Amino acid sequence: MLHILDLSGQHIKSFPGHSASVSDISIDVTGDFIATASIDGQVIVHSLSGAETPSFNLKRPVRTVALEPNFAKSSTRSVISGGMAGNLVLHEKGWLGYKETVLHSGEGPIWQVRWRENLIAWANDLGVKIYDTHSQSRITFIDRPADSPRADLFKCTLHWQDESTLLIGWADQIKVARIRARPRKTASASSLPPLLVEITAVFQLDCMISGIVPHPLTQSAAAPTALAGDALKKANGGGSVRSIAPGLTAFLVLAYTPADDSLLTGNEATSDRSQQARKQAERPELRIISRAGEELAADALGITGFERWNCNDYVLVDIDVEPAKASAPGAAGERYYIVLSPKDLVVVKPRDWRDHVAWLVERKRYEEALEEIERRSDEAHVAGEKATVNAVEIGQRYIEHLVAEGDYAKAARLCPKVCGQDTKRWEDWIFVFAQKHQLQAVIPYIPTESPTLSPLVYEIVLTHFLAHDRQALLQTIKTWPKGIYDIGAVIVAVQSELDRAPSSSSKKPTGPDTVILMECLAELFTLNRQPGKALPYFLRLRRPNVFDLIRENNLFTDVQDQALLLVEFDQELREKRKRDGEDIDTDPVAAITLLVDHIHSIPIGRVVQQLQSRPYYLYMYLDALFHRDPHLTSAYADAQVKLYAEYAPRSLIDFLRASNYYNLEEAYNVCSERDLVPELVFLLGRMGNNKKALNLIIERLGDVNRAIDFAKEQHDDDLWEDLLRYSETRPPFIRGLLENVGAEIDPIRLIRRIKNGLEIPGLKGALLKILQDFNLQVSLLEGCQTIMNGDCADLVLKLHKNQTSGFFLSAKTPCPICNIPIAQPPHALALLFLCRHVVHANCVDHGEELPHQPDPTLVGMGIGGQPGLSGKIAFTAILRAKITQGCPVCHQKSEGERT
Repeated sequence: MLHILDLSGQHIKSFPGHSASVSDISIDVTGDFIATASIDGQVIVHSLSGAETPSFNLKRPVRTVALEPNFAKSSTRSVISGGMAGNLVLHEKGWLGYKETVLHSGEGPIWQVRWRENLIAWANDLGVKIYDTHSQSRITFIDRPADSPRADLFKCTLHWQDESTLLIGWADQIKVARIRARPRKTASASSLPPLLVEITAVFQLDCMISGIVPHPLTQSAAAPTALAGDALKKANGGGSVRSIAPGLTAFLVLAYTPADDSLLTGNEATSDRSQQARKQAERPELRIISRAGEELAADALGITGFERWNCNDYVLVDIDVEPAKASAPGAAGERYYIVLSPKDLVVVKPRDWRDHVAWLVERKRYEEALEEIERRSDEAHVAGEKATVNAVEIGQRYIEHLVAEGDYAKAARLCPKVCGQDTKRWEDWIFVFAQKHQLQAVIPYIPTESPTLSPLVYEIVLTHFLAHDRQALLQTIKTWPKGIYDIGAVIVAVQSELDRAPSSSSKKPTGPDTVILMECLAELFTLNRQPGKALPYFLRLRRPNVFDLIRENNLFTDVQDQALLLVEFDQELREKRKRDGEDIDTDPVAAITLLVDHIHSIPIGRVVQQLQSRPYYLYMYLDALFHRDPHLTSAYADAQVKLYAEYAPRSLIDFLRASNYYNLEEAYNVCSERDLVPELVFLLGRMGNNKKALNLIIERLGDVNRAIDFAKEQHDDDLWEDLLRYSETRPPFIRGLLENVGAEIDPIRLIRRIKNGLEIPGLKGALLKILQDFNLQVSLLEGCQTIMNGDCADLVLKLHKNQTSGFFLSAKTPCPICNIPIAQPPHALALLFLCRHVVHANCVDHGEELPHQPDPTLVGMGIGGQPGLSGKIAFTAILRAKITQGCPVCHQKSEGERT
C-alpha cells in the first residue's frame, strides 16, 4: 500500500497495487506522478490527478526505480528500474504502448538507480556506472570500495547534487563524482564517450551510510544551484551537458553503527552461540560532514525499534519546499529532510536561530534568548521578513523569573520591551510590583503615553511618592501630562498632608516638607485650571511668576484679599535684586502697579484696609493712585498728607498744590509738627493768611525770589506793599526786588523807598540791569511795531488787489444762499459785494424792502431815475443804505453757520 502524506503528517491519498513490501519510490518533479518498486516484481506509476496507472511486471523482486526527469511533460514517460534479476530496464512509451530496453545486465542485482537530466547512475555489486541518454553510451564505471562489506547488507546510496555532481555513499565511504565534457584534442578521443567523470573527493567515516544528501552551509533553505558556463556540445551531433558550479554545501549523512562487527569482517559463520545471537543496533544519527571531511554536527534520532533495524532499513531524502507548495504552517520556502524506517517517518528540519532561542529558554537563559531575538528581528526587519518567535511570551517568563529571584530592578528595566503597547500587561506587572513593595523600581519605566494606562495606576504612583519621596512627587507632577490621572483626588490627598504639617498655617512656610507640598498644590491647581486657588500658594512660596500668573489668568478678583501679601512679596524680590547689585530705583513696583491698574477688580477701599498696618506700602499705593488720577484718592487725602510728610517730604508740596480734598488745618498741623516751611507758606496762602506766609518766607527762608513769586501768585497790592516795607531795612531784598521788577512793581516806586545812606551791595549792577531791560523792552516794542506796520501794508495791498480784480461769473452760477442760479428769475436784482460773493437781492436781510432796479428803457426816456453813471451810483447808494449787515454769506460764516 502506498500512502501520500503532506509535511504536517495529514493523510492525502492511498494507492493499493503491490502484494509485497515497497522497496523504492520515485516522485516526479511536479509531484503528480509517483513510481513504486516492490519485491513482488511489479513497478507501478501512480497519478494523483489522472486515471492513467501504467505497471510493469519484471518477474523478479525489484529493488529500485526512477522516473524520467520532467516525467509529466515528457512524451516518452520513461521509467527505469532494476532488481534481483540483474537487469537495468528502461520502459519508454511509444505509439503502441511501452517498449522495454535493457541498458545493462549480467553483473548481479541492481541496488539503486537515479536519473538526472540526461545522466542515469546505478549501483550493483561491482560498483557504480553512469549512462548518457544523449549519446546512448555508458560513460564511466566507479569501483566498489576495497574491503567493502556485503552490498546486500550495506547498500549503496546515490544522490545527484546537481546536473554534474553525483554523491555516492557506500558502506563507510563517501565519493564525490564530477561529470564534465571530454576534451577533443586527439583523434582517438572521437571514439570515446563525450563525457568523462572525475572523483573529486573521497571521505572515510566511522559509521555505515544509510543515506546521503547535500546540506547547505547556511541555515535557511538554499535555492537550486545556478547553472554556470556555456553548453558543451556533444560530439557526433549528440546532446550536450552543462558544467555546473557546485553550491556551497556540506553532506548530511544518515549514520548507522553496526552492532555486529562480524558483518564488516565477513566472519559471519561462528560456533560461538553468544556471537550468533542477534545484537541490538545503535540509535541512528544525522551527521553534517564538511567538504573537508570534518564532522560539524551530529544528532541522534528517536526511531521506534531502532534496536532491530539494519542499515538498509533506513532511507534519507531531501525536500526543497517552494512557497506555493508549502502546506504546513511556517513551511514556506524551507528545506526538509525525510528519514524513513520500517515503523517511522521522521520530518527533519535544519536547526535555526528559533531552535537556539527555544534551547536557551528551556535552560532559563532568558536574557540571551531575548538578545538573540532582538538581533534576529533587526535582521528580519532589514530583509523585509517577519520574526515568528514570540518574544513577549519569553520576556514575560523572564520577568516572572527575575521577580521570583528578587531582582526587581532588572525586571523593571525589562518591562518596556515586554509590555510594549499592552496596557493590561503593564497594569498587571505594576500591581505585582506594588504588592511586593517594590513600586519604586518600576516607576521610572511606567509609560505616560503610547500607551496611557488607567488613572488608578498613576494615582498609586503619586500616592507612593507622597508617602516616601515628596521631591519626586513634585517633579512627577511637573513632568507628567495632565489628564492621565484624577487631579482632584490627588489635590485632596496632598491637602490632607499639608493640613497635618505644623507650619502650614503661617503665611510663610518654614519646613521643607511644607514647601514641597505647597509647590505640589500650586502645580496641581494650575493643571486643574484653578489658578485662583494656586495663587495663595505661589505668594506664600514667593514665586517670581506670580504677577504673570495673575495677568495671564485674570486673577484680579482673587487677589483683592491678598494685597498685603502681594506687596510684601514684591518688596522682598526688590530687596533681593538690590543685594545682587541691580539698580531698582527706576523700576516701578510691580505689585503696586498691578493694584492700581485694576482698581475695578481690586477695590481701593479693600486694599487700603489691608495696607493700614504697613504705612509705607499704603503710601506707595496711594501715591501711585494719585499720579494715575488725583480724584481716586480724594477720600484719603488727609492720610496722604501724613504719609507724604513721613516718607516723601519733598513730594508733599506737589501734592498740596494738586489736591483740593485735604483739610487745610490738619495739613497745617502736620507740616507744623515737622517744621515744613515751604508747605506752611503754601497752606497759609491757601488759607488767606498771606502776610503770615510772606513773613515765613522772609523770616525763615530769607528767599527774596520765593517772596516775589508768592506775591505774584496772590495778585495782592497790599502784599507787595508789605514786601516793600519789609525790604526797606534788608539790602539783599532790595537788590532782589530791583533784579526781578516787572509789570507787578514799578521800579521808580521801589527806588524812592530806598533810604539815604543805606548801603546795598550790587545796587549799581541792579540799576544797570533795570536800564538795560528798559532799553531792551523799548527796542522790542519798536521792532514789533515795524513788523506790524509792514504786515498791515502787505495785507492792505492784497485786499485791494483781490477786491479790484475780476472773476468769472455766469448765468448758471448758483446763489450761495438759496443755490438758485443768479440769472433766475430773469431781470432779478443781483448784489455783488467786495468779498466777491454774488447773491439775489431778496436773499439778504430785509431784501423785500430793497427798491427794484430801474427799467433801462424808462430811464432813457427820463422816467424812474437819472440816466448814465450818476444814476447807477445813486441806486447803489440807496441799496447800501438799506443793507445793514453787509454780505449775508460772510455774516453767516461769522455766526458759525454752514453756507
